[in-house]
Amino acid sequence: MAVIAEFSVHSEDLALHHTLTAAPEMVVEIERVVATMKDRIMPYFWVSGGTLSDFERALEEDESVKNITEVDVVEGAKLYRAEWTENIETVIYAYVEIGATILQASGQDDRWELRMRFDDQEMLLDFREYCGENDVSFELTQLQEQEQPMASAQYDLTPKQRETLINALEAGYYEVPQQVTMNELATEMGISQQALSKRFHNAHKNLISNVLAVRSPDEP
Repeated sequence: MAVIAEFSVHSEDLALHHTLTAAPEMVVEIERVVATMKDRIMPYFWVSGGTLSDFERALEEDESVKNITEVDVVEGAKLYRAEWTENIETVIYAYVEIGATILQASGQDDRWELRMRFDDQEMLLDFREYCGENDVSFELTQLQEQEQPMASAQYDLTPKQRETLINALEAGYYEVPQQVTMNELATEMGISQQALSKRFHNAHKNLISNVLAVRSPDEP
């Protein structure tokens, strides 16, 4: 069974150490990673939380990245594309060699927090062994088996929350005008309106927290 691991890595062992420590108030959040070659990774990452000019000056001096391109600016956050050049062997090994999936990655000050999906426990053990052999500090903070669809696992939705949102969507609850009321949907699902309201609240909170909010690695 697939497992999802959350762990921290020192920024010296990954990327942007100079930039992150020079602008410690800034939060870098990886949006997606593209493997352009077997030994090369090009991430897209959002930056927010402080003074962008300070971050950009440090970024220009950072030897762990090159070919930096500004992609977009939205409400004080900026999206960049760059090519990692140093200390990325661990990520390349996980992403390219053993096929792990990077679900979330955020960096601030001197560390990165990563959330990755491994096909099984053996793959995770291979990754940990690789980190040990290459003197990469690997601190596992949470490990769980994936017992729900990938989208639900990535956005912290429970099976009941996912079922509720899908049922609501298919029943037309989100249409304008609504094709079904909350009371009617609750009756159809065999639960109370209060229980349905609670599921909506928690599901929407999890989606917003994991999709829209840019959080510091120190935040839970």
